[in-house]
Formats: sequence, C-alpha cells, structure tokens
Amino acid sequence: MPVDPSSASSIGTFDYIIVGAGSAGCVLANRLSADPRNRVLVLEGGGLDNWIWFHIPVGYLFAIGNPRSDWMFRTAEEPGLNARSLAYPRGKVIGGCSAINAMIYMRGQSADYDGWRQLGLTGWGWDDVLPYFLKHEDHVDPPNGMHRSGGEWRVEHPRVHWEILDRIRDAAEQAGIAKVDDFNSGDNEGCAYFHVNQKTGRRWSAARGFLKPVLKRQNLRLETGVTVDRVLFGGRTAVGVTFVKDGRRLVARADGEVILSAGAVASPVILESSGIGDGDRLKAQGIAPVHHLPGVGENLQDHLQIRPIYKVRGIETLNDIYANPVRRGLMALDYALRRKGPLTMAPSQMGAFTRSSPDYATANIEFHFQPLSLDAWGEGLHPFPAFTASVCNLRPSSRGSVHLKRGGEGAAPDIRPNYLSTDEDRRVAVDGLRMARRIVAQPALRPYSPEEYKPGAHVEADEDLVTAAGDLGTTIFHPVGTAKMGVDTDPMAVLDERLRVRGVAGLRVIDASAMPRITSGNTNSPTMMIAEKGAEMIARDSKG
Repeated sequence: MPVDPSSASSIGTFDYIIVGAGSAGCVLANRLSADPRNRVLVLEGGGLDNWIWFHIPVGYLFAIGNPRSDWMFRTAEEPGLNARSLAYPRGKVIGGCSAINAMIYMRGQSADYDGWRQLGLTGWGWDDVLPYFLKHEDHVDPPNGMHRSGGEWRVEHPRVHWEILDRIRDAAEQAGIAKVDDFNSGDNEGCAYFHVNQKTGRRWSAARGFLKPVLKRQNLRLETGVTVDRVLFGGRTAVGVTFVKDGRRLVARADGEVILSAGAVASPVILESSGIGDGDRLKAQGIAPVHHLPGVGENLQDHLQIRPIYKVRGIETLNDIYANPVRRGLMALDYALRRKGPLTMAPSQMGAFTRSSPDYATANIEFHFQPLSLDAWGEGLHPFPAFTASVCNLRPSSRGSVHLKRGGEGAAPDIRPNYLSTDEDRRVAVDGLRMARRIVAQPALRPYSPEEYKPGAHVEADEDLVTAAGDLGTTIFHPVGTAKMGVDTDPMAVLDERLRVRGVAGLRVIDASAMPRITSGNTNSPTMMIAEKGAEMIARDSKG
C-alpha cells in the first residue's frame, strides 16, 4: 500500500528531489547542485560503489546477476524468444547501470536525433544535442570538432588487443564493412574498436565522474538504500516524495521540482504508483488516478542481441587463458602492475555497424565481437577456443511495456519487451545471422577453421533461423522509451519536449524513459546527454 505522508517523518524541504543516482541522476545532481542556492536531494535504491568489482572493468562478470549490484529483474515469458524469460539487469548502486555495463561510449547516429526533431520535438536534432555530448566529454584523443577534453565523462581506447579481433576486422572489411576509427561522428557505419568509459584501466562510472567529486557540497544530500513509494501531489503539482529507508517511512518536500531518473524500468512504475498512468489500469491496481496518461510504461524498446558462436583453431581467445590457472594468475598480475591485459576488457572490444539489406538508409545492425564464448553472462567460459559475433537490430519495430505488478509494495515490475513480434524484426534477425556467416566465411579467418557452434551451420531455412534467434537472443541491456517525449497531438506522449510530465506541474522524467525512439547504438551516453540537456532546461525554466 502507498505510504500515508501524514504518518511519515519529514527529512526536510529541497528545491530539487532527484529519484535515482544512476547515469542520468548523477549528471543532474552535479549540475543542479552547482548553484549553491539550490538544495538538492538524491534518493538512490542501491548502495555505495565500495566493492572492487565495480571498478575493475571485467567486474561485470561478477556484478550482473548478483543481488549486491543488480536488481535481478526478469521479463515475462517472451513468445518471440520461444517462451523464455530473460534476466533483465539493472544497476543497484550509485552510478546505476554505468557501474555494471559494457563501458562502451556510443552516441548513436545523427539520423536518430534528427528523427526525434522530425517528430516535432524542437531542440532534439543532432546539431542541437551534440553540444551536450561535448560539454561533459573528456576524450583521450586531441580535441577536434567531434571530441573534447576536460569534462567529467572519461573516454579512452581499449588497453588490450586480440589477434582474433584484428582478423575479424579484416574479414568484415572483406565482407564490405569498411574500417573506421570512430563510431561517434554521427555516422557509425563501419568496423572499429570501441571507445570505452575507463581511466587508466579502471571503469569510469557516472558516480565517479559526476557524483562523488561533488558530494562535499553542503547543498547536496545523498540517501542510499531507499525505496521510493510515490510522488506526492498538491492538486496537480508535485510537492515531494515518500520513501522507506531502514524500515522507516519518510517524506521529503520539494519547493521546486521532483525529477524521476530511476531508469526505463523503474521510472514508469513510480509514475503509476503515484497515480500517473492509464486510468483504468491504475484503478484495477487500487490506485486513485491523479492524471490519465495511457503512454506510461508503454513504448518499451530494447536491443535484442543474437549470439552466434564460432569455434576456432590456431589462434588464442580468452577461453584459452581462462582455462589455465597459471595464466589467470599472470593476467591478474598484469592488471595489478600495469592496469593492462584482459582484466581491463569490456564485454565487447570491437564492433561493426552495417546494413542488413539495401532497404535501410543507414546502418541498422550492430555487431559486438568478443574473443570469448559462454552460454550466458554469469556462467563459465567454454572449454574450447571460440569467439562470439553478437548481432542486434538497432531500430526494432517491436514495442513492449513495463508496468507496476499486482502484489503490493516491493513487487517486481511486469516487464514485457515483446521481442521479435513484427515481421520486420524477424527478417532483420535472419539477415543479421546471415551477415555474421558472411563475415566469418571471408579469407581473413580461413586459416583458423571457424566452425559455427551455435546455432550451427545446419540451421539454414529462414523459419529455422527465426527459431534460432529466439533461442539465442537476449537483452543487450538498453531499455528505453517507457515515458516518451511527444507532441501535444500524440495521445501516448508522457513528456513534452522539455521533459515535463504532461498534465501536472513540478514533475519531470529525465532518463532513458524519455526517448521516443531508441538510438542506433549503446544507450548509456545518450541517456547522460539527455540529463545534461535536461539540467539546463530546469535551470532556465526556474528563471522564468
């Protein structure tokens, strides 16, 4: 049941209450507290990042699927995935998913943001958003028109290379995917090593970059280990939040705004528990509607990665090193002494963006090539040398949902991504698997006798490849869109172009939920761009 604010103890009044200290919330906390006149409260459900695996890059292997660092959500059984339910990792720590993710720095394509502008969202085109990417960037390369140094968000090159990845890159070039140096110029078509959010071999999370350096500010307060129950309203104006910490029911009041930055899974659930959402759905849950917004929790988009695996001979992969205890020890020593080697690895070091067919004007699939193989993250590596050619549809047409689940306080959300539910998405999945085979068949890889382990070369017919995609597909951890921005005439729009919740005052959603359409690449840095831009909007709007 919702917290009765009259029975909750007050912790005070603030100008801004930020719910969530993840990728977006850390940026907002930094920017809004920069003005000493602002009293800023940040409420985070997870804890502090005082665990070694939050900082050693390969720690994602231990963080994902661990209740210390992951909220351990699961999807409903997905028809498109042959009735499988997927683990749906979300970061349970300051820094949010940036503390457990793949560390890949990716902006997407200029056409993504120009598409948002064409939907009527003024100020969200590529030329509009690029300055906000640049504002906080600290790139290791010399500054140029597309990169700068000196910001809070550190970007470096990988500190480990693998011959197998170099040969895959050669094979991709032979298959028609040109070698490029940078995926972040607005056109990411090509093959290159990813740029990563690390600093000298350590993960660089949003908490390290934006939040922890400013916690000394007297006007900034962080509370961790809290469960936000709902936003409080005075009429149609947000006036605070209620939450639980250490078994105590507490309330915080807001003189300015409440900002939900809990992510594309949690933010719509908080809206619904607060009475913002589809009126009939809320009434069925026993929640009195404050404002009818049927788009809350709808429009879920995610990148489904399909993970074909290829055995190889005569060339080293991480599987070989992992199988040898002595070499594992040397790997740890190399990291301790030089901050180099496999312990600095992101899950994927090299990628390729290309078109699955001539029907697409820009690259519509992304490969994450990995010099390793395993059945699922959190499980051991295979006992044979192999690589993975994970491929995902960058702009899926399938749409899912996230909603508050019956069951009372603390119940896990009802997550239904609805993967592979359209003919287009199934066609792109088949074409992506065939493109992987085309790359692997090139002369550059022939000396290593690649053998398709999954799904297997015998799987050839389109309908069988669709089934294989359902068996091999899993989230690549990019949920967005569940409280989308939209114009006045869009009945499913939850936010306006200034990230304000429609129909009420004093409430914004600033995180990946706001995206009307998913970006063509990894979504963490675009989420932080949205927060950077949102913080500026809040500051301007406060001045009238």
